[in-house]
Amino acid sequence: MRARLLPLLVILMAGTLLALGFPLAVSLAAGQQQRVVVDRIDDSARFAALAQFVVDAGSGSTDADERRMTLQLELARYQELYGIRVGVFFRDDSNLARSPGGWQIPKSKEGRQAFLEALAGRRSHDPPQVWPWQTDGRLLVISPVVLDGDVVAVVATDSPTDLMRGRILQGWLLIAGGLAAAMLVAFGAALRLTSWVLKPVQTLDAAAHGIATGRMNSRVATAGGPPELQRLARSFNEMADNVEEVLEQQRAFVADASHQLRNPLAALLLRIELLALELPEGNEEIASVRTEGKRLTQVLDDLLDLALAEHASAEISLTDIGALAAERVAAWRPYAEEKGVRLTETGRTALTGWADPIALSSALDAVIDNALKFTPAGEEVEVSVAAEGRSVRVVVADRGPGLTEDELLRVGDRFWRSGRHQNVKGSGLGLSISRALLAAGGGSLAYETNPPHGLRVTVAVPRTDPHGA
Repeated sequence: MRARLLPLLVILMAGTLLALGFPLAVSLAAGQQQRVVVDRIDDSARFAALAQFVVDAGSGSTDADERRMTLQLELARYQELYGIRVGVFFRDDSNLARSPGGWQIPKSKEGRQAFLEALAGRRSHDPPQVWPWQTDGRLLVISPVVLDGDVVAVVATDSPTDLMRGRILQGWLLIAGGLAAAMLVAFGAALRLTSWVLKPVQTLDAAAHGIATGRMNSRVATAGGPPELQRLARSFNEMADNVEEVLEQQRAFVADASHQLRNPLAALLLRIELLALELPEGNEEIASVRTEGKRLTQVLDDLLDLALAEHASAEISLTDIGALAAERVAAWRPYAEEKGVRLTETGRTALTGWADPIALSSALDAVIDNALKFTPAGEEVEVSVAAEGRSVRVVVADRGPGLTEDELLRVGDRFWRSGRHQNVKGSGLGLSISRALLAAGGGSLAYETNPPHGLRVTVAVPRTDPHGA
């Protein structure tokens, strides 16, 4: 979720900063150019006043020539000092004075339009914007020379823009630096915001996963995060408390029921044995009742074991899984030889993992017992130990009839037994007890077919401490 939320926030913040930065950059460039334009208009006003004296003196007189010479010297000094081309031109484009000599108002569309606007009595107040990448750009400003209310000439300045473009570029760099700094601050704020929002979600996910894997005491802290997530955390804790209470009541009921039924059942079996003494020896009905009574006793014992297994906490420790599996194989080998089944062991003999040794031994006993129970004589049951990723796996593969795909979905459920194996001794609780014992320590049971026929049962335990000790 962080990978989706963080880029979205960053993109939105970047878009906002760019939306503010672009107008600011354009405004900066326009402000720098307007500053230059105003300065040129002021200069043009001074030259226009000098040009008025020249025009007012008339042509051909000594006074007019002196004034014209003074204007020419002013223009030349100005052009030499600032590098700005300047000239005073009559309405017919003829020049009154100019510097450098031979310079004319550019015949471009912008220059012609500015000249016509000046003849109409308007100053150049908004020439085309010059941008930093226009290395050959120049700034043309034209102002009218007004005498007795009439425009008799115009003053034109053609300024280089190197200095102005440099100031614009410098301002843009400052804006870019500010945007970059603001972007870093925004990214840090987005990172903190996503962490603040998502941390309770991650904690909630971890707690939900803990409950799903059997750690019913998993809860969520309600101190941090948005108020909505705090309310969700409190609701989750209440739900977990209720679920744990219901499961505890269920376990207590199963344990109490199985325990309370043992004494009446024992008394009933005793009366059956007393009754059998008065009947002929070998009575089939009595033998059938004895068998069902023993089966019922086994079911009650298994129910009590299941209730205790689901209630007890695992005492996990670093265990040599390979040695433990070899020990259980050795314990079951005499029974396998009695049935005519080959019980073999493969894989690494020294492989450690985190497990409750007693729970793992009980689970392996139940799985190997089932494998030997359903494997016909002359076939093989193979027990292999290997490390895979973050877990150690003990695989018990038999060559029995196996299970169908629908049966694989139900195997391990309480009291479930395949319809094809109803005549085989068992209560249908052995694998359920094993799964509960393993789940308490972070382990698991998995089932799959073993081609061409048979069943593969995988007992997995973590290689690292699941409780983070």
